[in-house]
Amino acid sequence: MTPRELGFRMPAEWEKQAAIWLTWPTNPALWPGHFDLLLPQYAAFVAAISRFEPVRMNCAAGTLREQAEKFLREAGADLSVVEFFDHPANDVWCRDHGPLFVKNDATGEVALTDWIFNGWGGKFDAKLDDEIPARIAEALGMRRFAFPFELEGGAVELSGDGLLLTTECVQKNPNRAEGRDEDAFEAALKDGLNVNEILWISNGLADDDTDGHIDNLARFVAPRAILAAKETDPARPNFAPLEENLAQLRALKTPEGGRFDVIELPLPEPFSLAGRNLPPSYANFLVLNDAVIVPVYGQSGDARALGIIGDAFPGRKIVGLDSRVILIEGGSFHCLSQQQPA
Repeated sequence: MTPRELGFRMPAEWEKQAAIWLTWPTNPALWPGHFDLLLPQYAAFVAAISRFEPVRMNCAAGTLREQAEKFLREAGADLSVVEFFDHPANDVWCRDHGPLFVKNDATGEVALTDWIFNGWGGKFDAKLDDEIPARIAEALGMRRFAFPFELEGGAVELSGDGLLLTTECVQKNPNRAEGRDEDAFEAALKDGLNVNEILWISNGLADDDTDGHIDNLARFVAPRAILAAKETDPARPNFAPLEENLAQLRALKTPEGGRFDVIELPLPEPFSLAGRNLPPSYANFLVLNDAVIVPVYGQSGDARALGIIGDAFPGRKIVGLDSRVILIEGGSFHCLSQQQPA
């Protein structure tokens, strides 16, 4: 039987969490000339999470774990709530290679769904990454539902009550979808995550290696409210694509027949590091039990973004952390993490 038939659903990110899953960085070549700066910035992120809830870390035993513990101590992380799992990985992006957890509200059981991860359309080696969900299921003694379709966690945004928001530029990209039975894929999304309706927007950010993950673009902040990225400068390449996304979001109908509350979240100023143009977005925030960790970029727009996100999550502490070096490989705090429901 499918998770849906058994009464499981994927909770919204703002629902109660047991822990945040992360994967310790392993490959200096992915941050050329900046790996020595990446590790303390990553450790500061882990330390911030540890002040609010437990952290579960995929990290091969031995030298790598010793490195992780050293940097986490220096960052002031609460190591009493950081649990390491001897799970080797190719890369750091746990949102995409980690499991998508589901929960049965009637019994309280938490299980996981395991989808194929192919390195964002075959761009990177992902063999070890693809094994992470099965390793987590075994380590936790947790029920695992495996699906024969490629799916990245950063490509889907859940309302918690039956809606899934995603992008055509990822899900319909030939590097994921070629030869795929689309009806079967959408049925798997609905059965695996307990989704009643899939909502689509078209476009991703320029210079995004993922081809356009939703978590850089539009995020549910309540079942009928969406924070959406907006480019304010008509001369920039993201302006027209994001205007189209905003129009599509405003045209969507809720299950009740109304419209979603679409809240604009301006993009940061574009910038480059390590010889590449980067895709900064404030939408790549991580929601915790009592906080929201927001990527900031040392720009004048940081404060405005923190205020907009704070208004969307009253009662949670809003924590802005520098994400510039992390972004060199294309993602930020939401991309790095995967929440496990309580």
